[in-house]
Amino acid sequence: MSEGPVLHLAEIVLWAHDMDRSLAFYRDLFGLEVISPPELPNRFLRAGPGEGPVPEMIVLVPHPEPAGGFPREKPLRPLHHLALNVSGPGYDDLERRCRDAGLEVRGGKHPVLAGVRTFYVDDPDGNEVEVIGPEG
Repeated sequence: MSEGPVLHLAEIVLWAHDMDRSLAFYRDLFGLEVISPPELPNRFLRAGPGEGPVPEMIVLVPHPEPAGGFPREKPLRPLHHLALNVSGPGYDDLERRCRDAGLEVRGGKHPVLAGVRTFYVDDPDGNEVEVIGPEG
């Protein structure tokens, strides 16, 4: 397989209607570290080590129309889902924490990768988040 110039996915940027709820989901529940200064309205969260000085990030941006809504019907959403890779023990712990938080946890099976397991939850704005990790 030839290698192209792309090393890693650097960031996924998501609108947030309620920044506190979004931070509670990604920072508090998923354990992502906020790396942006507090005075910045956008919240940059480290999702992985990345390459060199560029970590993998999820960036939460305040929605310009806080009262506006996103389509709840999945076929109408522009983002199908995003996925976060976790360790075996991290998978079990995160699945339990999501259930304890009252989230609907939906199981899944990865269509391509053997030896992995997945579950899905929705963030406060309805974005589907897949959690993927090794079986066992």
